[in-house]
Amino acid sequence: MPYTNEEGGLLNNFAKEPKVYQAEPPTDGQKRTYIILGIGAALLVGGLIFVAFSVSHVS
Repeated sequence: MPYTNEEGGLLNNFAKEPKVYQAEPPTDGQKRTYIILGIGAALLVGGLIFVAFSVSHVS
């Protein structure tokens, strides 16, 4: 662990820094998966909103 001494003799303990790496762009398969998951999420949210409105208008 890297320690530093400050004025007055105080010690500061700093966390280890993670290794830095360059991100790779998504592959075609990953892009397709993101699109499918996005469509599924939109359908789920749309369905929940539809159910909420249909239940709230029941008299």
